[in-house]
Amino acid sequence: MAEETGFEMNDRSRPRRASEWLVALLEAPDDAALRAGFSRWLDADPDHARDWAEIARTYRAMGLALPAHRAQWGAAAADGAGPRPLPDIDRPVPRRPPPATARRHSRRYALGLAGAALATGLAVLTLPGIVERWGADHATGAGETRRVALADGSTVRLAPQSAIAVAYSAGERRVRLIAGAAYFEVAANPARPFRVGANVVEATVLGTAFEVRLEAGATGIAVRQGRVQVRNEAAAPPVAAVLEAGDWARLAWNGAYAAGHLRPDDVAAWQDGLLVAQDRPVAAVVDELRPYFRGFVVLRGQTLARQPLTGVYNLADPVAALRAIAETQGATLHRLSPWLVVLSGG
Repeated sequence: MAEETGFEMNDRSRPRRASEWLVALLEAPDDAALRAGFSRWLDADPDHARDWAEIARTYRAMGLALPAHRAQWGAAAADGAGPRPLPDIDRPVPRRPPPATARRHSRRYALGLAGAALATGLAVLTLPGIVERWGADHATGAGETRRVALADGSTVRLAPQSAIAVAYSAGERRVRLIAGAAYFEVAANPARPFRVGANVVEATVLGTAFEVRLEAGATGIAVRQGRVQVRNEAAAPPVAAVLEAGDWARLAWNGAYAAGHLRPDDVAAWQDGLLVAQDRPVAAVVDELRPYFRGFVVLRGQTLARQPLTGVYNLADPVAALRAIAETQGATLHRLSPWLVVLSGG
């Protein structure tokens, strides 16, 4: 039986953009059918060749970061791992005519997003403090957690790649979660409510311990002890609920609301180096693993992304965690370089 590459060349799974071809060819560089399809794609439109040249240039530029950051990559670096060479398929890049159609603009915009995604991997390696440019008072980089003592005796523990801004006044204590996740242990003071804002969602407490997390299109809140009131006033109608120990809620910014219960000790388990997933989509779990990997994680396959996942994963080894996810889901994991991992499935 031929080895499964995850890139059967049917209409549904065939790469359609330069960034998708890059990942596909790096995963299966010796797949003759894939290479033939890539050659046809290049020949089909002059813009394809230009797009490929730009995305390949971005990939090679990221590879130049390898020597400077080799020490950060542990065993992978010790083994001499480096960026995989691009497939030896070259095309002359046609001279660009003046822009003429909205179709071209949309293609260039899509390529720009793909290039930005690849550049994110480089930024993680070369600019670990980039999150601090977002106007945060406290921030963390990839793989870093930090405990912050606030002026009122409350404490905040920041997860990797997270940021907060603090604004205390005589009448209230307010913290804004800018990125990532944070665990709060709040000193009780009924005269000064403690409020955490995360996009359009606000959590208000008097004295408790809870986590707030920014997710894709939503804010997640889970309570370890005490009570927390959560609100989304931007929803129509507004959403409001009171959470107690072990309760969690996911407030989508479009107004949708989901809630459940877990063991209180499992709230913010990342503080103990663990990721606890209970019937969560693979995409959400991968999103939580990304800040612990000093590089770029690509998840391919909408069916895989939606699959429910339950498990406990070691955050100290995110690649092993991704490999475990791949095994349970029947997916494939490829570490294309020390800084680029691809998890792909149906």
